[in-house]
Amino acid sequence: MILWAVLIFSFYGGANFYIASRLYQGLSHFFSNINIVIFICIYTFFALSIFIRFIPVPYGIRRFIDTIGSYWMGIFLYLLIFFVIADIVILLGNITALFPGPIPQSIRFWSFLIVILLTAGVMIFGKYNAANIQHVSYEVSIKNNSLSEEIKIVLIADIHLGVSDGERNLPVIIREINKLEADIVCIAGDIFNDDFFLIRNSSAVMESFRSIESKYGVYACLGNHDGGSTFNEMVNFLEQSNIKLLNDEYVIIANQLVLAGRLDSRPIGGFDDLKRADITETINTKLPVVVMDHDPSHIKDYGHEYDLVLFGHTHGGQIFPVNLLTKSMFIVDYGYYRKDPTSPHMIITSGVSTWGMPIRIGTKNEIVSIILPLCS
Repeated sequence: MILWAVLIFSFYGGANFYIASRLYQGLSHFFSNINIVIFICIYTFFALSIFIRFIPVPYGIRRFIDTIGSYWMGIFLYLLIFFVIADIVILLGNITALFPGPIPQSIRFWSFLIVILLTAGVMIFGKYNAANIQHVSYEVSIKNNSLSEEIKIVLIADIHLGVSDGERNLPVIIREINKLEADIVCIAGDIFNDDFFLIRNSSAVMESFRSIESKYGVYACLGNHDGGSTFNEMVNFLEQSNIKLLNDEYVIIANQLVLAGRLDSRPIGGFDDLKRADITETINTKLPVVVMDHDPSHIKDYGHEYDLVLFGHTHGGQIFPVNLLTKSMFIVDYGYYRKDPTSPHMIITSGVSTWGMPIRIGTKNEIVSIILPLCS
């Protein structure tokens, strides 16, 4: 663990030194008298804003630093990618004699300007893309169908209230949910973001949750960010918001299907005294079984006794190229999956909000509709 921490901080420090030197070099073309001490101090604040948020400070200051840090994560990543690409192009141009040596300052200047414009463009597009909520639909024919009516499940996950735009976008999210006329609304974890008191206006959030329209109710399971020192406040809040929390528990919906919710296996800060348990033996029914389980790394846990399992957590990678990493980490990181005809149907949503960086590149915020049709 210590070795990994050293490697991560070494990489981050080295990457920031590289970016800072390229920024200073480029800015010197515009501001010949730029004060290097002031530049280093400003850059260091942005570089450390990702970590300063963990220092105990009043919530108002913490939210401000969280906002700066979240944007800086995206800016840092794309500055690094584009500067590396620019320097590789310049190096190859020099090796192939496409560029004269030594490299003219004009080429350095234009490479800097292109990197800045590309990074700004990516951030603006990513912010715009993250503000759009899209609808995705699936139709799932479950085995041993005992339904007396068609059931529509609306699935969301990863709201991350208290950071990013989750709280600001919640009224829009609820409005889009209500357009779908759901029979059941499922929230597959990460409703909060580690600390209940990061929410700016909990009364307004509660009012929004209470306005969800669903024939058979709103149900949720806990994600890895739904724990910590304010866990009890989170649980009480959900209860008062008319959201039924299923902690390795299940309910029977209208004598037609079973809906279960699992505790996350790796909560940040823990779920008080609660630990993930095996609920297979407690579900003794011939009714179809639908499960909410935040983390799709548990896909292998579900066999033929389940019909449909709903996941979140991955955000589909949220941004390129992180989505390439999540594709390699999980059996499936987004969309529909079924191993074989006897296995349960799996649906992994990319979430309805963002985490960390308030942008989306190559992925989408979504609300998922799942139709369980009657047997023909």
